[in-house]
This record gives sequence, C-alpha cells and structure tokens, in this order.
Amino acid sequence: MRADHTTTATALPDLPAASGYAYGAVLGYLFDLIAGDPRRAHPVAAFGRAATALERLLWRDHRGAGALYTGVCAGGAVAAAAALDRAARRSPAVSVALTAAATWTVVGGSSLAREARAIAAALEAGDLEAARARLPHLCGRDPRALDADGIARAVVESVAENTSDAVVGALVWGAACGVPGLAGFRAVNTLDAMVGHRSPRHLRFGWAAARLDDVAGWPGARLSALLAALAGPDPRGALRAWRADAHRHPSPNAGRVEAAFAGALGVRLGGTLSYGGRVEHRPVLNASGRPVRVADIERAVRLSRRVGALALAVCAGAGALREQRRNGRSGRAAL
Repeated sequence: MRADHTTTATALPDLPAASGYAYGAVLGYLFDLIAGDPRRAHPVAAFGRAATALERLLWRDHRGAGALYTGVCAGGAVAAAAALDRAARRSPAVSVALTAAATWTVVGGSSLAREARAIAAALEAGDLEAARARLPHLCGRDPRALDADGIARAVVESVAENTSDAVVGALVWGAACGVPGLAGFRAVNTLDAMVGHRSPRHLRFGWAAARLDDVAGWPGARLSALLAALAGPDPRGALRAWRADAHRHPSPNAGRVEAAFAGALGVRLGGTLSYGGRVEHRPVLNASGRPVRVADIERAVRLSRRVGALALAVCAGAGALREQRRNGRSGRAAL
C-alpha cells in the first residue's frame, strides 16, 4: 500500500506542490475551450434542481427566509467542495484532476462565445426571428421589440457582463480559495440568476442572493474591466468610459465591465431596455461611441477570450502563491 501511494503521489514528475492549483486551473480552462460545458450530469444543473426543490420548502415573502435559503444552498456547495478538496490533497495528481474538473464545470467561456456567435450568424443571415428566439439563451432581455442592432447591443452587453460572471469571477475565487472558491462562486451566481431578480415572488426572498452575488462579483468585475482595457483595441477609451460611466450603472459590477468593453470597442452601450415587459432606462455607457453593429458581436467575443486568457494567467499564478504559503505553513507546523 505504501508503494502504491508513493507511485500516485509522484505521477506528475517534478511538479512543485505549490503548482497543483495552477496546473488544474489551466487544464480545466483548456477543457472548456475544447469541449465546452459538460453535456450530461452537469453539477451546476444538479445544484439548480436541488435549489429549486429547497425553494419550494423555504419560500416566504421575507428577506430572512431568503437569507436562510441562500446560506443553506451556497454553504452546502462550499462544504461539499471543501470535503472533496481535503480528500484530494493526499495525491497531487488527484488534486490537479479535481481542480481541473471544478474549473471546467464552473467556467463558461465557450458556451458564452457559442451563444453569442449563433445569434450573430442568424443576424448576418437576415433571420431576425431566429436571433430573437436565441437571445433568451444568453440573457433575460425581452427580444420581441428589438431590431437587429438592438439584439446586437444586448449580446455585446451580455458578453461583457458574463465575461466577469462566467469566467473571470470564478477564476478569481478559485485563486483565492481553491476548489471551494470555484464552487461557492458558481453557487452564488446561480442563485442570483434563479431568485435574485425583482419579480413579485423574489423581490424580498431573493434579496440576500442578489446582495451576496454583488459581493462575490466585486473583485472579478474590476479585474475584468482592467484586463479589457489592457487587451482591447482602445485602452484609453476603455479607462475613460470606466471612470466616467461605470458608477452610473445600476449594477455595482456589471457597469464596470460593460463600460470598459464599450470604451475598448468604441461602441455605445446602455439606454432603454426591457425585461419581461418591464422597461428600464439605463444610463448610456461611452456616449461618444458609435451604435453597436452586428459585426461588433465577434469583436466582443474576441475581447472576452483575451480577457479570459489573461485572467487565467493572473489567477493561476496567484493560486500557486496561495498554495506555496499554505504548504510553507504546513511544513513549519510539522516541525
């Protein structure tokens, strides 16, 4: 048994202990690029089903009930991931594999790009109805009254926001907390999508999930905006729009990323939009930019890809440093 354990522990030759998270994060990110989301038995879908069942039991038109629901759901996801993470630490190979699987599960960059490009293809083919039918796969915008340019604007805004929500935010929390951070961020983000909106049923019950999502999304949104400025075709424009307009957006996080994307791409985002029949008049981001065109969807997707790759490099390095400090403390404790 001792020999078998030694063989497993050295399955990754010359792999520094502090690099396990970095290797796993890179592998998981590459799996997402190659294969997209898992097609069967997706853990996020299973979490959503469990959260829906628990909502039926705990729902009350009260913030306290919503806070309990949010704590049970998010806390349960983190606890389960932490248990798996502790068990996997016995073997560097298993730990890398678990990190890769968790990263692949929670990072959704390929799905984001696929949906955006599918809508762009429909618009380029002149099939407005197909584009309208596809838009709800990407965002909650009401597509019925949108023309081609309106749909294109909605897609670019969604690509910007989801670059943070579906890619960078998860990588940031993974770098900070490992597999539990990846699972916790995706759980909170999923709960916000499920109950964090302002419908009559969820206005109070979903308050805690929405606020927790704001907190969890804070670092990823700022990093996404910064990287969009660095990687985009107009860094000065991105920084200018971020500084001038981000704070005017109703979301403390989406506004930063959307403003930076708008400035980087030289387009104008924001304005009037509709969610399920409810009209919102949002501030214009990068007012000096031109209106969004269909071709800007591909430009936004490419910028999102560059931001994701840069975030992976930053977060893999930060995660390796975290593991190095943890292993150093463990070594001192053993002495």
